[in-house]
Amino acid sequence: MDYVGRLSAHLPSATRLLMVKADGSVSIHADDRAYKPLNWMSPPCKLQESEGVWKVVNKAGEELRITLEEIFQDYSYELGVDPGLVKDGVEAHLQELLAAHPETFGEGWTLVRREYMTAIGPVDLLCKDATNGSVAVEIKRRGEIDGVEQLTRYLELMNRDPLLAPVTGIFAAQEIKPQARVLATDRGIRCVVVDYDKLRGMKRDELTLF
Repeated sequence: MDYVGRLSAHLPSATRLLMVKADGSVSIHADDRAYKPLNWMSPPCKLQESEGVWKVVNKAGEELRITLEEIFQDYSYELGVDPGLVKDGVEAHLQELLAAHPETFGEGWTLVRREYMTAIGPVDLLCKDATNGSVAVEIKRRGEIDGVEQLTRYLELMNRDPLLAPVTGIFAAQEIKPQARVLATDRGIRCVVVDYDKLRGMKRDELTLF
């Protein structure tokens, strides 16, 4: 596998899992990285198949070239519409509280919609900040890397909508793991830690940002 773009990368020949999803994304997985792929190409991109070679090119002209030496299994499944994650009681209540009090994130903030639907599921809150900029807010009880990845995917889709773009992101949780904070910061996503117990016990004019 060879990647040619802003940086060049090479993966030597080995047994891999190749995943092509309905949104057009292509990812390459090994058996020791949990959910994280070795390399990937996010949509929109174009997959060109020829004898023994897949060439994946995105809109920036970056290329992921995959050489197929042997195919062990080839399956295709229709997963249907994903219902999204079902939040536990604390996350659902946090979403309700923050939707009722968007000024928690800053003075002059307003709520556009809860559960704003995207092609891959609903983002918890769509807000407008004091400058009328669109902000997607993902809310977790415990903020980990998978939540940042989830918000990143939402932002990629929402920023293709000219009526919304540019859309920034906020990752809000009772606790945010250091690795998740580093990843969020690297992707330009703001992290906000909220105190659930204090938030649910405060009056509207007593809410603060933690």
